[in-house]
Amino acid sequence: MTEENTAVNGSRRHRPQEIAEALRARIRLGELKAGDRLPTQAELAEEFGVERGAVRQALRVLQEDGLLTNVSKGSPPRIAEPTPARNEPQPTMVALSPRMAAAFAAPHVRIDAACLTAETLMLALGEPLRLIHEGRIRPDRVDVRILLPSRDIALAFPVQVEGHGDDDPVHQRWLSLRNAQGQVLRHNLLTLRAHGIDVHVTFRALPFTPPVKLYLLNREEALVAYYMVTRREEATDTGTLDVYDVLGSMSLLFSFEAGQGPREAAFVQESQQWFDGLWETITTDLTLG
Repeated sequence: MTEENTAVNGSRRHRPQEIAEALRARIRLGELKAGDRLPTQAELAEEFGVERGAVRQALRVLQEDGLLTNVSKGSPPRIAEPTPARNEPQPTMVALSPRMAAAFAAPHVRIDAACLTAETLMLALGEPLRLIHEGRIRPDRVDVRILLPSRDIALAFPVQVEGHGDDDPVHQRWLSLRNAQGQVLRHNLLTLRAHGIDVHVTFRALPFTPPVKLYLLNREEALVAYYMVTRREEATDTGTLDVYDVLGSMSLLFSFEAGQGPREAAFVQESQQWFDGLWETITTDLTLG
């Protein structure tokens, strides 16, 4: 019998965090490998001398750390495939959600974003909003500021390769998405007021097409992804159009944290000053309609 087993099978009852740490150690040491199933909750409860509720709490902790999958399913959860370290670039749609959830653990949440549409931000906010509605986190105040391109400018992308004008259907489709996604994002955030949270959501219009998407979290982290322009065909009611467009959700998101050294702190500070400068000077009021 190993020393670990001697400890966990002793008479002392273990807290959920201790159970999670013991299982985390087994994963780290390779005793449990990616794809392996954990023992059942009943077996773990017997091993650790606790009720099943304590085991469930421990499993949720490991799931939130990205170590387990299928925790809510009927069968025992599996060990998750390893993921890149948080500071390694990942596709924007993958990387932004956990960083957003972490930012919402602060008492005063400040989110600033400059992007082509609000789609990625809208989706990434789903996780922290769920945690708030479940009562697992509760900030006191949430301030969100979003910069989106003005409806009145000629976008660099998305745009028809040739022959676009004032009635460009590609521009009209972008504008419809910009407005709809922004409205959904604002509505979802304002529902937090039902939990007694002071929420403010403001949009302003950029006079240019942003070449990158930028997210600033609590003035402590800057996340940047390049818009990669590609040529593709877009289907319409009257046929197909040849357009220049971007795949923003798949571009890699690079994270810079103020607490990771002077170079990263300077990047976060400069990014925040760049955003604040745009917000206070050349941007204009934006109506989602």
